[in-house]
Amino acid sequence: MRIIGKTQHIGKRNLLNTPVVMENISEDGDNQRIDNFFFKRFRNVPKSHIYQLLRSGQVRVNGKRVSFHYRLKLGDILRIPPIKAPTAKQVQPQTIPQSRQFSFDIIFEDDALLVVDKPSGQAVHGGSGVSFGVIEQLRAQKRDLKFLELVHRLDRDTSGVLLLAKKRSALVELHQQIRAGQVKKHYQVMVKGRWSNIKQNVKLPLIKYVTASGERRVAVATNQSWPHRPDGQRVMASHTKFNLVKTWQDYSLLDADLKTGRTHQIRVHLAHLGFPIVGDDKYGDFAINRQLAKKQGGKRSGPYLTRMFLHASSIQFKHPLNGRLVKLTAPLAADLQVFVDQLEQVEN
Repeated sequence: MRIIGKTQHIGKRNLLNTPVVMENISEDGDNQRIDNFFFKRFRNVPKSHIYQLLRSGQVRVNGKRVSFHYRLKLGDILRIPPIKAPTAKQVQPQTIPQSRQFSFDIIFEDDALLVVDKPSGQAVHGGSGVSFGVIEQLRAQKRDLKFLELVHRLDRDTSGVLLLAKKRSALVELHQQIRAGQVKKHYQVMVKGRWSNIKQNVKLPLIKYVTASGERRVAVATNQSWPHRPDGQRVMASHTKFNLVKTWQDYSLLDADLKTGRTHQIRVHLAHLGFPIVGDDKYGDFAINRQLAKKQGGKRSGPYLTRMFLHASSIQFKHPLNGRLVKLTAPLAADLQVFVDQLEQVEN
């Protein structure tokens, strides 16, 4: 991201005292509608003003005007103009009802970073039917912070290490590390079937699509031209390294080392290989999922699980302020550990 100029107050309009910015779209913004990008970035700005900026051409992508339904792409250069916003006195902190609040285990915190152990079932941000996500909860709990943003995301059902930035400079630096492949993420995942290879690299191109019902999905791009499909959609290179942790008669526990960070990458890679993640409601084995989630008379003799067995176990990066190597871990979530213990009991 580079700054190309500064703004001035014009007439009686109250503009943010920020420069015009040219921002390179990273993986976090890939395939996001441009109006939603601005709504999230400038939460206190009326939507009507965002749309006016788009209609007037003050917002540009790769030097060109775009409509409000344009979807950003990885590598796009986005021009962010001065943004009109209410004064500080007009901005009211978001109040979250007591019944909707939940707590987090803090793994690490300093002046630049906040790292939490995200529980399963909590979306990282509001939207799509979710009023309050992790970021809204943390902002409500830490109202003294002037800045708090997600560095990366986890699926709603995924538990584990979630990294947030408390400074914009830290956010920018960490995003640069992500683009350069310098951030290492590991996940623990349970799959249906007996995995045989101790180590296995999986490199399969992925492509996003929308189902007839409007749901976004990802699939392995087969029988398509590389790097673009005939219909013009971009195919994304993806690489996951799987390490075998343990096998049981019908299940295998794997460590997934993400070499690239594509949407649903681990889930789609494993499903394509015939080893669906246990409990995955998008790409998994639905019959197995129903069997594991079904209680018989309130008791079970076999393993029981009601959500996807995917846990962000560790993240490693260089501290954005001092350059020191940081590695943070989160223990396997309690419900997932219970499932592992049940597998042990059944086979012993």
